Amino acid sequence: MFQVRPSADAFYGSGPELWSRYLTGRQGLPPNPYYDPLTFIISEAHKRGMELHAWFNPYRASMDLIASHFNDKHISNQKPEWFFNYAGQKIFNPGLPQVRQYITSVIMNVVRNYDIDGVHFDDYFYPNEVHGKPLPDLAAYKLYNPDSLNIKDWRRQNVDVLIHDLTDSIHACKSYIKFGISPFGVWKNKQQDADGSLTNGGSSYYELYADTRKWLKNGWIDYINPQLYWPIKHRLVPFEKLLEWWSNNTYGRHLYIGQAAYRAQENVQGFRNRSELSDEIRYVRGNARVQGSVFFRAKSLIDNLAGLKDSLKNNFYNRPALPPVMLWLDSIPPNAPQNVIAKQLANKSIQISWTAPIKAKDNDLAYGYVIYRFNDGEKIQIDNPRNIINISFEDTTTFVDNTITRPGKYIYLVTAIDRIKNESLNSNPAPVEVKYVVYGRYYHRTTPQDSIKAE
Repeated sequence: MFQVRPSADAFYGSGPELWSRYLTGRQGLPPNPYYDPLTFIISEAHKRGMELHAWFNPYRASMDLIASHFNDKHISNQKPEWFFNYAGQKIFNPGLPQVRQYITSVIMNVVRNYDIDGVHFDDYFYPNEVHGKPLPDLAAYKLYNPDSLNIKDWRRQNVDVLIHDLTDSIHACKSYIKFGISPFGVWKNKQQDADGSLTNGGSSYYELYADTRKWLKNGWIDYINPQLYWPIKHRLVPFEKLLEWWSNNTYGRHLYIGQAAYRAQENVQGFRNRSELSDEIRYVRGNARVQGSVFFRAKSLIDNLAGLKDSLKNNFYNRPALPPVMLWLDSIPPNAPQNVIAKQLANKSIQISWTAPIKAKDNDLAYGYVIYRFNDGEKIQIDNPRNIINISFEDTTTFVDNTITRPGKYIYLVTAIDRIKNESLNSNPAPVEVKYVVYGRYYHRTTPQDSIKAE
């Protein structure tokens, strides 16, 4: 997930909003030398067999009220009547229909013009109310409340309408794009509602006016990624209880648990145990109704806090894998590749080639391919990721494998995937006998005494 709109601004060049000052230091100033960060990161993600979900902040227009931080052409200066100031920030007024239309149009511009795989929101909806300072939206409430709701239900309805409008718009434009949300970890506490979780903390329903469970129940989002940023045994909001609650309230949609990578080396109860996040992953993987984890934030992984990156790379995520399939978006897999051939090249690598499959029943062509390699005599299992050597999101019918380290007989298979990552049946097996392999500057023939230095 890549944040493309932190504060009614842009980390991309094709759109109505100004370049973000968090990218270039000044709002409206393009990168120099010029490039489009969103185009770049989509390309780099797809090269690695990864999806790219564009992360938008829908309502926040600024992190502060410092006038010099705002370009005259920023939407908050062009349409000041659309905003209110609260707790030191400019916020789009969610109660205005024109605001919802504008936010939808900004997001749909990216959906139409960029090759993203998903649209993502986090937990910013209405701001948390400061004690003694009511939200300044009474005028909008009086003007735009045709259902005569109380103001709290009206606020929730405003957010509901945006979510519903967005999912309809996104899927009407590109049916394969996934729409997901990463809300605050508690929907409601059980003491507030019998359907709530066994917790005692803030909630998205009451504090942020975000009825996240309703969005799942009504099928308005494709996945939910609740931020369970507390330790497993936290006294008030235990990770284990929230994991159980969310897994029982998915309504058939995907559940990815948000984990606090940024807390990996905090010296507080729970996280003093440096295996806390690893233990959380084990809890997640022990629940069949959970499809995976999302780690916040990337910098914490890059910095390898408490060795977390090493643990993920060498233990929990040491094999490539396809994302879980969202069958409500597309349940028809592509046809299988044909005529797969494997041969050893003069440079010692193995080239695998195939014929692209014909269109599937839904007229989809293959979007990419998965390459599997098996040892001679090994059971053919394409449901085991240990045999995947490459996932490609490219329109190509060849792949070169330069990772074999021992001579011998191998079998290659290729499957096709569509945009949702439905996977075809496997291709014909393609056997090859490897007579020599490269070891850095050396290659090794089938007889040890034939090893010679490669010039």
